[in-house]
Amino acid sequence: MGFVSNDVGIDLGTANTLIYVRGRGIVLNDPSVVAVNMRDRKVVAVGGEAKRMIGKTHDEVQAIRPMKDGVIADYEITEEMLRLFITQVLKRRFLFRPRIIVCVPSGITEVEKRAVRDSCEHAGAREVYLVPEPIAAAIGVGLPVDEASGNMIIDIGGGTTEIAVIALSGIVSDESIRVGGDRFDESIVQYLKNAYNLLIGDQTAENIKINVGSAYPLDEELEMEVKGRDLVTGIPKTMVVNSVEIRDALREPISQIINSVRLALERTPPELAADIVDRGIVMTGGGALLRGLDALVREETNLPVSVVDDPLTCVVRGTGKILDDLDAYEKVIMPARRG
Repeated sequence: MGFVSNDVGIDLGTANTLIYVRGRGIVLNDPSVVAVNMRDRKVVAVGGEAKRMIGKTHDEVQAIRPMKDGVIADYEITEEMLRLFITQVLKRRFLFRPRIIVCVPSGITEVEKRAVRDSCEHAGAREVYLVPEPIAAAIGVGLPVDEASGNMIIDIGGGTTEIAVIALSGIVSDESIRVGGDRFDESIVQYLKNAYNLLIGDQTAENIKINVGSAYPLDEELEMEVKGRDLVTGIPKTMVVNSVEIRDALREPISQIINSVRLALERTPPELAADIVDRGIVMTGGGALLRGLDALVREETNLPVSVVDDPLTCVVRGTGKILDDLDAYEKVIMPARRG
């Protein structure tokens, strides 16, 4: 019945949700944010519109991020967000409910798997399949995951970093840590609070990370103007921060990622380690866009490191390739069964 329903691939991320519809490509890339009226729990806005409301709503309306650290934190809101996104992209084009492939962190628990499956079923799925994020990212990049040779991938998302060595359509060694873009933002908020008594919001922290954030010394250091509230006087104030300070602020979460890369390499069988020396490490996910992170990983591991083109969409592009040839990728799919 696949030909009369629209099969859907979803990268249900902490920061963004991306949806791929078979035959149409990537049709949605929206923030995983829902604005809810707290009186009746009705959804006021979803996606980009809801994200613009973060930190700016009154008591009755709350902008909620229902995903935390790569997994569902608010079950009802996630289900409603998925339903709205799926309805938005499919409209009334399908006669049968769609099959849905969802990417999940490789370190996900059985309870968390069940929550993802149930959310998708309630949002309108006929069948739900789960695929580990690093494998989907590797397929999206075009790595030969089914071969007997090692491929190492680092996928840095909003809530998690997935580090995996993949061979023969499976994960040989992996590290899944709950450190990602959100933790970078939190570190920037904390740094400015401690160093300058300046309180900023998450959106401002994200802008700082994008504009002047770096993991490795830059040829030309950057600076930007930041607006926030002075914690001593309570009055709004403006100051300038530079990339050296923000690099210092990001040191701890970046160290955790580097340590996890080392751990994954230590657990890799020697034959596959030899393949990684030849092929290098591939970086995907929004966090891979942080300036100089690839250079830092290269320096710490002495291995070739490359950041793919358009790292934000690798995972969802991988679900698209799986949907296009389900038989060929059967080994990488975990059917989400009850029990």
